[in-house]
Amino acid sequence: MKPDASPVTLAPVARRKLSDSVVEQLREMIASGQLRPGDALPSEREMMARMGVGRPAVREALQQLHTQGLITISHGERSRVNALNPDLALHQIGDIATLLIAAEPGNLGHLREARRLFETGLARLITEKTTPSDITRLRALIAVQRAALGDTPAFMRADIDFHTALAGILGNPVITALSHAMLGWLFKHHNTLLHWSGHETTTLAEHEAITDALAAGDGDRAAAMMEKHLTRSERLYPQA
Repeated sequence: MKPDASPVTLAPVARRKLSDSVVEQLREMIASGQLRPGDALPSEREMMARMGVGRPAVREALQQLHTQGLITISHGERSRVNALNPDLALHQIGDIATLLIAAEPGNLGHLREARRLFETGLARLITEKTTPSDITRLRALIAVQRAALGDTPAFMRADIDFHTALAGILGNPVITALSHAMLGWLFKHHNTLLHWSGHETTTLAEHEAITDALAAGDGDRAAAMMEKHLTRSERLYPQA
């Protein structure tokens, strides 16, 4: 006789919280389109009756969905479904990204490298899609940034707006959201890590050079200017 096979290892089955079951059901309704952006969720009383759970489970589930950005809770009104988009998805991981950078400073360097690769390739890719109105918008954003000289927070916001506008030229909402998220995670640390003083005019000149290359339809030059811009800006960060 053959020896018995090794017994299968089984683990105890964890009991699910009632609120988790409510969350799962509501998420499925949102994913399937039964609940669409702007729709009001069933009342707490209706969910309690139809799902066979108590008010605490319903309220905890709604709070989870609100924290995840899927619904908006308004006092005195029924909760409503939010629009789902790439910005929402990336916003949800923003706190985790910030913690990763704070806990391990080396991750800031990894993020800068990812941004450099991302935006250098993007500069070449958008060249054929850039229109005269895009160039006008980019030059207007440079003017806003120039007007913010001496006001570091405003200068930084204008910098983010310029680079996000570049990503927006591609017309891909995932790319635009990713660009905005990366810049937000990176520049969130500028108060302690980034030394802008004395470099603002150089940044403006580089933004103008990138825009001029795009206006001329020269993708290679746009990519080279972006590479130069981001490589130079990396020196504004203290080295670990």
